[in-house]
Amino acid sequence: MTYIAKPKLHHPQLATNTLGYTRRDYEGTVSTLCAGCGHDSISAAIIQACFDLDLPPHRIAKLSGIGCSSKTPTYFLGASHGFNTVHGRMPSVLTGANLANRDLIYLGVSGDGDSASIGLGQFAHAIRRGVNMVYVVANNGVYGLTKGQFSATADRDSASKTGAINKDSAIDMVSLALQLGATYVARSFSGDKEQLVPLLRGALSHEGAAFIDCLSPCVAFNNHAGSTKGFDFIREHNAAVNQLDVMEPRAPITASYPPGALETIEQHDGSVLRLRKLEQDYDAGDRLSAMTYLQERAAQGEIVTGLLYLDQKARDLHENLGTIATPLNSLGDAELCPGREALERLNASLR
Repeated sequence: MTYIAKPKLHHPQLATNTLGYTRRDYEGTVSTLCAGCGHDSISAAIIQACFDLDLPPHRIAKLSGIGCSSKTPTYFLGASHGFNTVHGRMPSVLTGANLANRDLIYLGVSGDGDSASIGLGQFAHAIRRGVNMVYVVANNGVYGLTKGQFSATADRDSASKTGAINKDSAIDMVSLALQLGATYVARSFSGDKEQLVPLLRGALSHEGAAFIDCLSPCVAFNNHAGSTKGFDFIREHNAAVNQLDVMEPRAPITASYPPGALETIEQHDGSVLRLRKLEQDYDAGDRLSAMTYLQERAAQGEIVTGLLYLDQKARDLHENLGTIATPLNSLGDAELCPGREALERLNASLR
């Protein structure tokens, strides 16, 4: 994979936060995603949120799995800790890192293929355990790296670029997060920076499992005809060296609309998203009402965006386990190996 570094030169009049950092200090390398990809808008929102919160980049740990969305940590927070895991395994690696060092801010970035399919079990357990993290799913309903197959979040009866109709029921990540006990649950649209940045700021400030489902349209992918050899089987069983296509640059899709409003967003391919922004007086403290509201709006063909649920008395994994305040990776041998008597007392308590 080729990484394109950005110039180190900063304009002397760039705005700084209270730490003296500019927004450029929260950026990463140049993105190699398709022009106009919604994932780049999510990266920009993360950069803005961290800048606004005056977060030291070296105190943030960003983790991801596999997929277009999981490439994005390369494009933001270049001075932060980073770990790119295998497909669907980001939540368990993040959980382990959090247990070892609770002093870092943990940001997990995943996709609908990475979290709703192979990683669904890991997603569920990380959320239900209350790991103190921000879990962002860049949701485009397809496997972009493998040319546009339906993902588990694709709506039933929706059509692919080739005209294929999805016959499977969709997995709603927001409803799952609510059922599993997430204490900060939100949904947004990558093109709505005015909404997404505050939601990220709130999630980064939250103590507990924070989940954001961000609709992020895939602007350019190609369906591959498929073959037992991975190339064009129908070309008289000859393996083609490659198959090229031209992806025209697309302008980012943006939206700005007031609370309580319904906005119809037309995508590059002519399809539309119907987004309903929550009203100002919406009660985000009622988990059951949030689940009901989601289903009511879905029945009307609307996608609800905004902060859907917040538990202000959330408990995280360390509090549930009763771990000490000192990060476990900072403990010495005396604390980690307290001796035979302590072990006997522990075994006795479990009998």
